[in-house]
Amino acid sequence: MKTTIKRTLQALLVLVLALTFIGLGVWQLQRAQDLQDYVALPIDRTIYPLLEKSAATGIVPGESIGKLVTTSGYYIATYKAPNQKDGNDVVDDWEVGLLQNETDTAILVVRGLWSQRLSSPEIAMSTRVEVVGTLLPAQNDDRAVNTASQLSRLDSSILVASTDAQLFEGFILAKSEVSRSGLVDRTRITPPELTSEIPGFYWQHISYVVIWWFMALLVLWLPFYKRDDERV
Repeated sequence: MKTTIKRTLQALLVLVLALTFIGLGVWQLQRAQDLQDYVALPIDRTIYPLLEKSAATGIVPGESIGKLVTTSGYYIATYKAPNQKDGNDVVDDWEVGLLQNETDTAILVVRGLWSQRLSSPEIAMSTRVEVVGTLLPAQNDDRAVNTASQLSRLDSSILVASTDAQLFEGFILAKSEVSRSGLVDRTRITPPELTSEIPGFYWQHISYVVIWWFMALLVLWLPFYKRDDERV
């Protein structure tokens, strides 16, 4: 009787472990498929109004990161953002404007290279400008010392004391600017390549599938394994 109960419990334990490993393999297989589906998604080239993708009362939603947005208003301040890296891994100093929207909110806009800040003299503080660009979240790490004319990182929280306008958490990497004089002609910053929200790589997930299912087979095989001294 005791032997029967012991064997039954052992069989149940083996079954539970095997099913667990199989389940983990199925989970990794699904993540591999999700990753492929994510890569296969068409690039969204729609230009959305800024307020459809973000608000000045919270962080940039995950699904809004990397989207093209448009807004308009007046630049109320200009800053230098040193040691910034673009999508081509080129490090340079950027010109960043604080754009006050017509809704009494403001958002940081990366206009271009700091060395070319004098290339668009038609943009003055009293000039209304319409911006189209990539919406990105605030940076967390400092790239330089923060001063009255220089930003340590692209993060509106460090400007709270500088303006009464309600500040958006993220910033816009400008793709184009249009003023009453027409399209502003200057070099724009290459956006960073956005990575998948699904951790890992396709073949990494597949390798985990193989490992978990091998473990399941090993667990199922162990009860039938006999050591050499038991065979005698």
